[in-house]
This record gives sequence, structure tokens and C-alpha cells, in this order.
Amino acid sequence: MAELIKTDVAIVGAGIIGLAIAFRLAGDGREVVVVDPNEPGSGASYGNAGTLAPYACAPVGNPDVLRNLPSLLVDPDSPFAMRLAALPALIPWLSRFLWQALPVHARRNAYALADLLKDAMPAWRELAEEARLSDLLRFEGCLYLYRGRMPRDDGEWGARLRSELGVRQERLTPEEVARMEPALPPAAGGIFFPDAAHTVDPAALTSRLAAAAAARGALFERARADRLEPQDGAMFRLVCGDRTIDARTVVLAAGAWSRPLAEQAGENIPLDTERGYHIEFAMDACPIKRPVSPIDLGFYVTPMAGRLRVAGTVELGGLEAPLNPNRIALLERGVRKLFPDLGPVQSKWLGFRPSLPDSLPVIGPSRGYPNLIHAFGHGHLGMTLAGVTSRIVAGLVERRNVPPNLDAFRPDRFA
Repeated sequence: MAELIKTDVAIVGAGIIGLAIAFRLAGDGREVVVVDPNEPGSGASYGNAGTLAPYACAPVGNPDVLRNLPSLLVDPDSPFAMRLAALPALIPWLSRFLWQALPVHARRNAYALADLLKDAMPAWRELAEEARLSDLLRFEGCLYLYRGRMPRDDGEWGARLRSELGVRQERLTPEEVARMEPALPPAAGGIFFPDAAHTVDPAALTSRLAAAAAARGALFERARADRLEPQDGAMFRLVCGDRTIDARTVVLAAGAWSRPLAEQAGENIPLDTERGYHIEFAMDACPIKRPVSPIDLGFYVTPMAGRLRVAGTVELGGLEAPLNPNRIALLERGVRKLFPDLGPVQSKWLGFRPSLPDSLPVIGPSRGYPNLIHAFGHGHLGMTLAGVTSRIVAGLVERRNVPPNLDAFRPDRFA
């Protein structure tokens, strides 16, 4: 007979979003059970660039990407790639993505994202203080590096948009870049984002956040949620192999694996996967002080505890295909253009970003079940938006302090 667990709130997914929600709800006195088949924080939350990027209001689908898409698709060194075998399954998502990249839609999406991002850093400072994670964060900003030509003030759609939305960004001369990061090779200039931050150890951060949630009473079940079954107006049942969990509220925060469960609740959400990669180099002292993104190469180089992480690129191709060695080689070739004397690659990683065509997460209750709350699809901004998303979800569960307008993030916006 399957084991039956009863709880107030069941959270599906133990990535950074689910962990932050669990920590907040357990702190509010709720009974919380977190369900995930893997160790907390072992997915995309483990392998990302480690950046907290409140400046990143430009959606992935935007006019610059639309204009450059042909070259991005054919250039073997492009930061964007697509596995041809996955193309038939990707066509519906890609058609939506291209539609959302049109100027009027991209602008609307950017404004919605900026509205969410404006509270990202205050929410993270609060979360880090309460969960005692502040020692793992560094508030050193982030540098966009232009190795070739520095664009005009109004030369890029994203830069114009950030200026319009009041994002703090500082244009740097080659000399200013050299003073900020002396180990970098000569560059044409840079854009510095002073409000950004990064974590020196994403794995330690998620592990300690899970422990902090457990200390507040949250329970963790290593199981896969196979079925989501509404029982009546006030209860949901999660079927998880040999365990069954009955909960008054379910929070769906399973990242790239959220879509099948959402479909069981009648939601048609066009979630797909961006396959992200990283490589790492072991070193006692990193050559840079803050995350650096060489714009033409399309990745981030982030200083972390005992290692330098190179993370990024976008590959569309689903959840099943193995690691693509060409993506790993691309990262290594790119970072050696910045630091030619790096030693051998210490580790390599493939993970899955949950991505929606408009680059906006799904945050809010199901249209059919107010006690089913969606919190997934954060794409490149899962780490950045964990604090503010957890605030919003806790407000929805507790029915207090809910932002007045979540329409841009509604689960049924694609209906």
C-alpha cells in the first residue's frame, strides 16, 4: 500500500525557486512538503552562471535576435544552436518565440520583466539575511565586455530599453575596463551594471537554503510527482511512486519538468527547454572579480570559490539528448580568447532551463484550481528571481501582499 502523507502545502520541485518558496512558507508556519526525485538544487540551479542580474529586462526574443537569427543559426561558433532532430517538436514553440520577438511584443514583455526585476535584489538581500546565506554572495556588479566595436549609445535594442526603464548601466572606456578588470585582454569598452551580484557557490547556496527550510519544519521527499489529481475544491493529490501526498495547496515549481503536471490540471503552457552548458577551471585565485560577459561570445565567466566557471549558450533540443561536445568545445575556445593560459577543464555540465516564448515566467494560480499555484519558466533568471517569486507565491498562499497585477505572468495567457 502506498504511503499517504498529508500536508498543508506541497511544492513540486527543489530548485532555487521551490526552495525559496519552501523557506518562506515554512517561516509563515505552514506545513510544507517539497517533492523532487533529485538532491535539492542539483539541476539548473546548480549549474548556472551564478549571477543575480536585475538589469536583464531584455527578453531573449527581441528585435536584435530576430534580425540576427539567420547568422545565429548557420554560424558554427554561434552562442545559439538547435538540434535538427528536435525541430519538428520545436516548431510550435519557435513560431511563438518569433512572434514575441517582434518589437511591440518584446517591448511589452520587457516592461513586465522589469516590473518583476525591480524588487529582485531587495528580495534576495532579505532572503539571504534570513537564511544566513549572505557570505555566499558578492555585490561586485557585472561587466558586459565588448572586445571589438563598442556600440553607439542607442545602437542596441537592449541598451536603449534598459535606459528607458531606468536600469543603472555605465558605459566604460577601454582604460576603465582595464582598471576594473586588469587581467582581461584589451577591449573596445564595456557596460557595467553596478546593482548586479553573484554567488561564489550555487551548490552550497541551494544546499544551505534547503537546510534552512528544513530547520523551519519543511520536509523533503525524494520522489517524482507522476500525477496531479484534484480531489475536491479544497484538496489535491500527488501520486509519487510508492507515496501519495494530499495537500490543500500545490505549488508547481518543477522547472523544465513542469509542463506535464500543468497539463493534468488543464493548462496548456508552451514550456520548452533551453539546454545550458558550463565548464570549470580549478584555481586558487580567479583572474576576475565579478561576472564578465563577452558579448560576441555569448557566455558568462564567473569567479567562484576555488574555480572559474564559464556558463552559457543556448541549445534547443529537449530533455533527452546527451551532452553536445561541440557546445563544450565552443565554451573552451571562447574563454581561452580571454585567458589563454588557463589549465585543463576540470568539469563540464549540461542542464535544462525552463523557457517560455515570451521570456516571462508563469506565476499565479491555475485558472481552474485556485489552490494550484504555478511558479516556473524563469529561463535565464531563475536564480535572480527566486527571492521575489517566493514573496509573490507566499502572498498568494497566505492571501496577503499580492501584487496588484500579475496578468503578464498568468498561466492562461497563451490560451
